[in-house]
Amino acid sequence: MTFVQVIDLKTTRVGEMDRLMDRWTEATRGKRTATHSIVGKDRSDSTHVVEIVEFPSYEEAMRNSKLPETDRIFKEMMELCDDVPRFTDLDVVRDEQLNKSAARAFFETVINDRDLGAADGLLSPDYSDHDPANAADPLGRRELKEQTGMYLSAFEPVFVIEEQIAEGNLVTTRWTVTGTHSGEYLGLEPTGRPLTITGHTTFRFEDGKIAEGWWNWDQLGVMSQLGLVET
Repeated sequence: MTFVQVIDLKTTRVGEMDRLMDRWTEATRGKRTATHSIVGKDRSDSTHVVEIVEFPSYEEAMRNSKLPETDRIFKEMMELCDDVPRFTDLDVVRDEQLNKSAARAFFETVINDRDLGAADGLLSPDYSDHDPANAADPLGRRELKEQTGMYLSAFEPVFVIEEQIAEGNLVTTRWTVTGTHSGEYLGLEPTGRPLTITGHTTFRFEDGKIAEGWWNWDQLGVMSQLGLVET
């Protein structure tokens, strides 16, 4: 279970505290068990600082706290504080990154469930789609739905999400798709051949919806599996 430690402190030396965190990051490189750290400053009180540190588990957090570098930095942090910091230990019971969920829904609902109408709720009205295989760049939301419908008819694809990474307003999804060439594709009559394709898609989010997408996938592999090229 993921574990989060919240450190609530008061300091008039925020700049020094920030540089101290830089030193801790460098000193514990290759040793620390913390996976994510966020430091925030209260907008209504510039001396109120909150640090949120994420660990894979409580046990990993305790192992991190026993590092000599962590103990030394903590003592220096205490000297920078106006009062004794308050620590809150949290076992994470729900961790949902909403943009990742929306990206997953595009593959699982729009494509796997064949619900093209669901794209209107996931994609912004001015969505822009970039794909080397597109006849034009970019495609808008309507054109993407039409093209997706073509792929559904041609290959009956099913996406398996292998991994997702979120950073800021971007979500990258690494996927594997399987299907069968059961409909016309680029003028080629159905061959009945099975297909397996790998690739990844990066979506940019704006106001909770997917505003832009970039696709990278094995086009040569598709042509080879269809018997159109020799490899």
